[in-house]
Amino acid sequence: MHRWTSVEDLPDDLGPTVATLGNFDGVHLGHQAVLRTVTDLARERGVPAVAVTFDPHPVAVLHPERAPREIVGLEHRLQLLEEAGLDGVVVIEFTREYARLLPEDFVVETFVDGLRAEVVVVGQDTRFGLHNSGDVATMRQLGEVHGFEVVVQHTAGALADGRRTWSSTALRQAIADGDMALAAQITDRLHRVSGTVVHGHHRGRQLGYPTANLGPDRVGMVPADGVYAGWLGRPSADADDPDRRLPAAISVGTNPTFDDVEERTVEAYVLDRTDLDLYGELVCVDFLARLRGNVRFGSVEELTEQMAHDVDRSRALLAGD
Repeated sequence: MHRWTSVEDLPDDLGPTVATLGNFDGVHLGHQAVLRTVTDLARERGVPAVAVTFDPHPVAVLHPERAPREIVGLEHRLQLLEEAGLDGVVVIEFTREYARLLPEDFVVETFVDGLRAEVVVVGQDTRFGLHNSGDVATMRQLGEVHGFEVVVQHTAGALADGRRTWSSTALRQAIADGDMALAAQITDRLHRVSGTVVHGHHRGRQLGYPTANLGPDRVGMVPADGVYAGWLGRPSADADDPDRRLPAAISVGTNPTFDDVEERTVEAYVLDRTDLDLYGELVCVDFLARLRGNVRFGSVEELTEQMAHDVDRSRALLAGD
């Protein structure tokens, strides 16, 4: 998949295209429905399928005091867009100056002159341009004027409980609650946090459960404090390496049994392995299920006993995943 940082970077021989736009934070099932329509139409026409997205999130630039927490990091978002079948993504740096583009100026610069789009696919809630003044009706009007077709893809879908739908807002809340099953319903995959393994207090190793501690460079929304069953992935390992994806028990929080941890940490113990040296390696932690919240134990012995139970439960859950 090609990646461009502005419409000025687009090659002269790219177009025509089928295109879409959005933040795609979380790449949930609603986003996936839009992307599927884009790729299907592009394949039918024999042209590239391209998405336009923004970094950072527009709200983080315009209203930083109420910016939403980023669900997935940019690199993971691009990976998910590639897996959806896109041929290219334009990642536009969102600035206050860029936000002042009128809806028509944005569309002409991006989809008409830049991508030479034959079709623009949008979700029913799409907004764009100055003060988000452009909407689906605006896009249709501009399509008639500038000669491109507009396809509206409905992105709402009910979850199993019948009360919630696919959305980045619902996904953020599920992760904040530690409800990994609900998060997986909204995205059809496990939630991921990535980061470089750094040295911690080495307390897990002293207790017999050495952990990989994700450093301050970690990306992806960290779920509620607690202990989880999940997987530790090693993207740099060979595809056929049996240690590329490993079952793990994951701890999130400040470890309340001890008083020397002030910052929230994400650390993963690879089940039944004490031989791994992961320091300095970029790893991915995928969360399957929350086992319990954080508890202050009265003694190290009580903590160690509970850790053994957590590992047993993780092993059972992961065996059936």
